[in-house]
Amino acid sequence: MPARLPAPPATDPTPVYRHRDGLYAADLVTAGLVSLDVFSHLDRQPSTLDALCAALGLHARPADVMVTLFAAMDLVVRDAGGVIRLTPLAREHFVHDSPYSLAAYYASFQARPVCRDLVEVLRTGKPAGFASAKPTDWLTAMLDPAFADGFTAAMDARGLYLGPAAAAALDLAGRRALLDIAGGSGIYACAFVDRHPHLSATVFERPPVDDVARRAIARRGFDDRVGVAAGDMLRDPLPPAHDVHLISNVLHDWDLPAVDAILRASFAALSPGGLLVIHDAHLNAAKTGPLPVAAYSVMLMHGTEGRCYSAVEMFERTTAAGFRDQAFVDTAGDRSLVTARKPA
Repeated sequence: MPARLPAPPATDPTPVYRHRDGLYAADLVTAGLVSLDVFSHLDRQPSTLDALCAALGLHARPADVMVTLFAAMDLVVRDAGGVIRLTPLAREHFVHDSPYSLAAYYASFQARPVCRDLVEVLRTGKPAGFASAKPTDWLTAMLDPAFADGFTAAMDARGLYLGPAAAAALDLAGRRALLDIAGGSGIYACAFVDRHPHLSATVFERPPVDDVARRAIARRGFDDRVGVAAGDMLRDPLPPAHDVHLISNVLHDWDLPAVDAILRASFAALSPGGLLVIHDAHLNAAKTGPLPVAAYSVMLMHGTEGRCYSAVEMFERTTAAGFRDQAFVDTAGDRSLVTARKPA
């Protein structure tokens, strides 16, 4: 009998994911309200993102995450020219000189470590450590086998639900070989070959995570159909001879220059006519939500060099890399797929 993943859970874990993934959102509200007084500034001077960054000494990447969260919370709106303005809710309750200001109510939490971290990230653009752990360089931390094993296990636990849902959303008839780029434990590759038995797959991962993947794939019994290749997606050419590339929950760890480099590497290695599948938590086109994705983006902004991107941003980046025929599909757990094709 071929290996199979467990049956889907009887209950939807999305609300439980949201509790964990949105953990830092309240800290960012506190940082913006109390430590940086963003709302009083915008009340006096509605601003574009660039102007807000210049006035308050903020870095563009985390400031974008902050404004997106505030928009999703109905605290700010952006007009057609990109000017950020307060909503009546924010003007009444988050501006310091309002009689109904809640700044003092939030102020007692500004000494929380994550809140302090977020102020520093907003000012420098440099991520804090994952869950405030040290070393602060997340990539360096992943070279430690114990950290890599624990982090990969966390992503594997999430992927056991998200992976099958992503695999079920695609028709891969006629495809034969999938490359799971930075595929962690290999749970997504296993989910895809489980759903599409005609596929084989390769997980491409940096050491020491490649060994973590080999062990996890073997434990699940998929090692006859899912292999592992060691390499660094930001430095090494991707393995050739695959007609599907999967990039699952990866691009959100990186700022746009690295995102573009990964997409160019995928385009170069993908077989002509091949399919690119980006599985992630995507914002809407206006970057006003969904709120769970905007809240998750705060955690990513805190601990990595990235953030959540909108589907429109992914369409633009994949087009610039040479891909065509982009499409968007919702899956599960506030995740979705952006697909694109390499011309034949």
